[in-house]
Amino acid sequence: MALVLPTKPEGLAFFLDVDGTLIDIAPTPGGVVVPAALPADLRRLADRAEGALALVSGRDVATIDRLFAPETFTAAGVHGSEYRLPGGERVRLPVPAALPEIKRELEAFVAGRPGLLLEDKGHALALHYRLAPERADEVAGVMERVVRLGADELALQPGKMVVEMRPRHASKAGALLRLMASPPFAGRMPVAVGDDLTDETMLMAARDMGGLAIGVGGGISRPSERERAQLADPDAVRDWIARLAGRA
Repeated sequence: MALVLPTKPEGLAFFLDVDGTLIDIAPTPGGVVVPAALPADLRRLADRAEGALALVSGRDVATIDRLFAPETFTAAGVHGSEYRLPGGERVRLPVPAALPEIKRELEAFVAGRPGLLLEDKGHALALHYRLAPERADEVAGVMERVVRLGADELALQPGKMVVEMRPRHASKAGALLRLMASPPFAGRMPVAVGDDLTDETMLMAARDMGGLAIGVGGGISRPSERERAQLADPDAVRDWIARLAGRA
């Protein structure tokens, strides 16, 4: 039986992925469009939830801020490698020492392969192949090879037409657990929303805490269909947020 989506924000803590969840995926990371009403809807929802709303993204916090300007929110960026906490404090994990050498190797790899895009996130590297899907196996192979240069510090994170290299001890689940340990999140039921494998640990963490996991578009392999609610696409997510925020 499908789980029921919340209709009121009271008593809930929201953890929202960005790309593919709040906004539609674009051919390149810089090509995304944030619908005009979305930042204000998120602000209204955050206010109704007494501040218990966080954006949890593979993007860095500075990019999250640019996307949702003029609003700013509690945020976990680069898969939990950096945070803006509810009081505004910024926390960043150390940058893995091997990343500069790995970046040079990947830059050389990308230079001879049109359609590939290397994204430097500071704490992580993402190799996108959305414009060259036939190179999926090549991308997986090179990322598996170069991650060994920082095996003690780095882990691979597959996503939709991208393979990322992130700090081994950072995760979206860790971000949710860290935020749930303090106000205004503590004592509320977590509601995590995400669309692909990069969000899977966050959804499972929410469910394991007695909360709700919401998959978007069918891209999550676990939890099973019986263990999560579902929204069809980012349009449906935005409509649901507007209703929770009291606008729709």
